[in-house]
Amino acid sequence: MKRPEPIDNEIKLNTKRYIVSKTNPKGIIEYGNDYFVEISGYTETELIGQPHSIIRHPDMPKIVFKMMWDRIQNNENIMAVVKNLAKDGSYYWVVTEFEAKVDPITNDIISYTAFRKAAPPKAVEAIAPIYQKLIEIEAQGGMEASEKYLRGYLEEKDITYDELINQLVENKGIFKFFFKAMKKLFS
Repeated sequence: MKRPEPIDNEIKLNTKRYIVSKTNPKGIIEYGNDYFVEISGYTETELIGQPHSIIRHPDMPKIVFKMMWDRIQNNENIMAVVKNLAKDGSYYWVVTEFEAKVDPITNDIISYTAFRKAAPPKAVEAIAPIYQKLIEIEAQGGMEASEKYLRGYLEEKDITYDELINQLVENKGIFKFFFKAMKKLFS
């Protein structure tokens, strides 16, 4: 399937709705809830069987996805602020968290479920320039260079990536409860 050309049109997400998708261990979409289908602009048939990267916006630094994959493949959680790409080229910002489903016999990961909700505008305002800088560095020096920059940025702020994201999205109270409830509902 051909990737859409990005356009400067933001889809404003309903803060009371959530997006859920499930992939196999290789990132191929096996399920998407109705809101995922609606917001992405793809039909359910178009999404199922496609790599989840079908909604990856080119404004997203590769290093962020590398970090996410490294963590979830080790059955470790990660929360991230992500800019996604809809079928028509529009974009939408989400806060995403993952859960790996593990085979109880083999201990192998058999699927990943991503839980997403609208990213707070303050989080987007803070993370967008960081992502832009990482994209510029990746264009010049590759993903290794952007990883070094990100590590330096976090060290300078004396904060971990997880702490940064938790601060940006104000991951407490009702926000934190949302992800716990989604995991319980879909597990």
